[in-house]
Amino acid sequence: MKYEIVNKVNRAKSATMTTVDGVIETPVFMNVGTAAAIKGGVDSVDLKNINTQVLLCNTYHLHVKTGDENIKKMGGIKKFANWDRPILTDSGGFQVFSLTGTGRKIKEEGVYFKSHLDGSKIFMGPEESMKIQSNLGSTIAMALDECPPALANYDYIKPSVERTTRWLVRCIEANKKLNELPDTINKEQILFGINQGGIIDTVRVEHAKEISKLNLQGYAIGGLAVGESHEEMYHIIDAVVPNLPIDKPVYLMGVGTPINIIEAVDRGVDFFDCVYPSRNGRHGHVYTKYGKLNLFNNKYMLDERPIEEDCNCLACRNYSRAYIRHLLKSKEMLGMRLCVIHNLYYYNNLMATIRTAIRKGDWVSVKNKLIEDINRENENE
Repeated sequence: MKYEIVNKVNRAKSATMTTVDGVIETPVFMNVGTAAAIKGGVDSVDLKNINTQVLLCNTYHLHVKTGDENIKKMGGIKKFANWDRPILTDSGGFQVFSLTGTGRKIKEEGVYFKSHLDGSKIFMGPEESMKIQSNLGSTIAMALDECPPALANYDYIKPSVERTTRWLVRCIEANKKLNELPDTINKEQILFGINQGGIIDTVRVEHAKEISKLNLQGYAIGGLAVGESHEEMYHIIDAVVPNLPIDKPVYLMGVGTPINIIEAVDRGVDFFDCVYPSRNGRHGHVYTKYGKLNLFNNKYMLDERPIEEDCNCLACRNYSRAYIRHLLKSKEMLGMRLCVIHNLYYYNNLMATIRTAIRKGDWVSVKNKLIEDINRENENE
């Protein structure tokens, strides 16, 4: 991996990250393909047409549904899903802690839990998470971490973070060994470590400094956008990013709204992912530069305009708000598909605008204009 900063404006940065599976221009939004597919009928060809750079796939879901060993037999996610660009797989940690209920048991060796699908018993430790992600053949793997509740107190957070650090050391060793095996799909798989600590800034900073010593290829900030306020989230980003290596990519996990992304870029973040574009699109909520529209509203029944006037996505080039609303009301899959494609295009186009502004040195004025437009009343209403 090679990571080169092209330009910086204050803490905002735009970089080029070269991987074995292609080049990633940052800041970048990774489209979330939970089970190696975007919900809403969007395929790999659609994603390429809207200039998607990175596909994010879910380790836990692929493990419990199809099985990572089976995907390895099919040549890994790239061949399985017909995706020849970079892929990031999460560790499965967030799903283990968010989907498996109170029956899980956290031990030093890992987590014992039951599948949310059939109740079968599963164990996942650092080595297991790394093995699954190696089988999937992703470009970037995430270290297994414990995901504590955002508002947990110090007595819970502190030992949790210390365990996450010990797990990270084990992930590094396991990743190294797996990359050296003769049958490994991607022998240059990149590993990112994850900063945790809830909203306790002292713990966050201490953990950032500790994991920075491990000289990883990238670093993520986890455990945010899970219940804390936006102000608390921005405060933690402000505290953490200056204590991570400046010459490594920074990934803010699970965030977020367009304004969240803009504010985090301004604080030095490179990578983002969130289910909002696809989830909201499936419910008829579409993003524009002047805010979000709900196409189920009656006022769009006879609206001949596209979702956004100057948008070049498949939906806006070919269909009216009225027709897409009709599809949604009729529960036609095409309506959801068009809304999801539009939202993903909007997010990818937003990131391109951000990258250009940083590289030209116009970031401050562009940032202020983007936020101003999103916050004001939608002019297209």
